[in-house]
Amino acid sequence: MRGGAKKSTSARAGTSSGRGSASAKKSTSSSARGTATNPPGNQTPNTPDVSESEIARLKVDELRRRLRDRGVGATADMRKDDLVKALVKSLHDDSGGGSRGGSSGAGSRGGSSGGGIRTGSQTSRSLKYAQEVTSVDDEPERPGRSLVTTDHDVIRRWAEARRGVPATVDGTEHDGHAGVLRLDFPANGREERLREISWEEWFRTFDERRLNFIYQEERSDGKQSNFFRLENPDREDG
Repeated sequence: MRGGAKKSTSARAGTSSGRGSASAKKSTSSSARGTATNPPGNQTPNTPDVSESEIARLKVDELRRRLRDRGVGATADMRKDDLVKALVKSLHDDSGGGSRGGSSGAGSRGGSSGGGIRTGSQTSRSLKYAQEVTSVDDEPERPGRSLVTTDHDVIRRWAEARRGVPATVDGTEHDGHAGVLRLDFPANGREERLREISWEEWFRTFDERRLNFIYQEERSDGKQSNFFRLENPDREDG
C-alpha cells in the first residue's frame, strides 16, 4: 500500500510538472510575441515610427521648421526640450493619438497658428485678395502687397522689427480676458488707451477670437510699413 501510494504521488507530481513545463513554454512564447510587438528604442506609445531619441538629435532650427510645416506656431521662445516634445506630440496626434494641436492649443492649418486664413460669413474682400503668409520664410510678391497670416512667429517678428509690443485697449477687458487687441509702437509715441500685455495672452486671445492679421511689409515706395488690421471673419466689427 505504501509503495502504491508513492507511485500515485509520483504520477501526480509528473502530471503537475508536465503542466508547469507547458505553462512555461506558453509564457516564453508569449514573451517572445510581446517583444516582437513592442519595438526597441525610445519610441512613443502607439506610434512605432516616432522615435523621440532621433527627434532629440535634430537641431533647433530644424525642429522649428518641422513644427512650422505641421502648422504649429509660437515656437520662437521655446527651448529645445519643449520643441522636441511639441514635435513628438504633433506626430503622435496625427497617428490617431489625439487631436492635433500646437503649443498654443490651436488646431490645424487654416484656422489657428499655422498661418492659414480663417474664413467666415463676414470675410472681407481685402482678405480674399491678400497674399497668404504661412511662415517667416515667405516673401511678399511685391512692395505694397497686402498680406494675411495667423502664424504667431510671423506676427511677432513683424511687430518686433518695428519695435511693436502686444497691447489691448484699456477698459475693454471683460471677465478677466484681454479686450480689443492692438499692437503698440512706443517709438512713434505711445497711445494713452493702450495697455501692454504678454505675447502669450495676446496670441491666446487672437486664436480664441479666430482673428486674421492683415498687414504690409513695405509700402508701394519700398519703405517699411506699419500698417496692420485684425479681422474676425465671423463678425462685421472684427
